[in-house]
Amino acid sequence: MDRMRDHFATAARVTSRMLGTPKAFAVAVAIVVLWAATGPIFGFSDTWQLVINTGTTIVTFLMVFLIQNTQNRDALAMHLKLDELIQSMEGARDRLIGLEESTEGELDELHEEFQKVVEEEVSVEVSEKDGAAGSKSTTVQTKKATRQH
Repeated sequence: MDRMRDHFATAARVTSRMLGTPKAFAVAVAIVVLWAATGPIFGFSDTWQLVINTGTTIVTFLMVFLIQNTQNRDALAMHLKLDELIQSMEGARDRLIGLEESTEGELDELHEEFQKVVEEEVSVEVSEKDGAAGSKSTTVQTKKATRQH
């Protein structure tokens, strides 16, 4: 099983690198143009239409799996990198490591917690006034920032 998974991962990685290029896009466009140009030759028959429909359906079906594999691999790599950064930082909450395995409820709770931190954040701005007395004033402002997802 591991061997099959490794072969699929390698094939998916190589294929996604090859097909994610401008050259591959140009080849796909050329195929469509060639197909369209042959329409008058074949009298725009049902078989002529079936060729492109079948071809695009098969390619789309297979690409779904390749794209999903690529996304899964990239997401896992990103999570591992973030987990390493969290683990290496003093004062960081280790409970954030492996967060992608949390339930929706747990993620919602953590989101609300971070939302409160943002809303309660206080900035202190010290500014000098150019007045006759040359006094300093301190302004404390509460940021009411909201994030939209």
